[in-house]
Amino acid sequence: MIVNYWEIALRLFLAVVLGGLVGFERESHNRPAGFRTHILVCVGSALIMMVSAYGFTGQIGAGFMADPGRIAAGVVTGIGFLGAGTILQQRGNVRGLTTAATIWVVSGIGLAAGIGFYLGAILTTAFVLISLLLLGRFEKSYFARRRLKHLQIMAVDQPGLLGRVSAIFGDMMINIRRSELGDPVEQSETGKALINIEFMIEIPLDIDLKQLFKRLYGLKGIIEVSWQSELVRKDNYQTDSL
Repeated sequence: MIVNYWEIALRLFLAVVLGGLVGFERESHNRPAGFRTHILVCVGSALIMMVSAYGFTGQIGAGFMADPGRIAAGVVTGIGFLGAGTILQQRGNVRGLTTAATIWVVSGIGLAAGIGFYLGAILTTAFVLISLLLLGRFEKSYFARRRLKHLQIMAVDQPGLLGRVSAIFGDMMINIRRSELGDPVEQSETGKALINIEFMIEIPLDIDLKQLFKRLYGLKGIIEVSWQSELVRKDNYQTDSL
């Protein structure tokens, strides 16, 4: 079977559009694999699928049939290595699993577009976007009631810092389940040592997170506060004491 040039262009263009839609959502959340990466994965998978399906039809002898699935199957293995590069593991916290999954499913979308399975490629893209956008909001709202949360603080190493942070937790009825102090890291630019403190805390259901972040950033020497592995912007909680 031979496909004409317009059909080839259509399949590659569809792969660019569908991969770009998923990649744009990941890019908007500052994920390690974003807009361009998802486009490249999707259009590359589409091209490999077309090469596998149509590239060798004229090079095999009579009585033999090409297996278009063999080369395409290698895409799944290769994408696994690429997806693994987006997964970050830091002190027991794993980030990037969703992005790795989107890279994997985008490769499948590209394979579907490359073989001409347009409906499957379009519907899969729609379901992926629904999962990332709508179900993501539902997940955050539903599981927000889980009381165990991860809080990370980066600050200038100084005596009494942990005690002042703990005092804020005590005032707001926050129970520390686990804490871990990293080793101080000397900064050549400022000459100061920075330290990371990680907490697993149990919070009240009616806690005012804005007040918590404002009080933490009000402490002298606090550089960054991360909540559930997401950076809390300091500009939103500036106080006069900073």
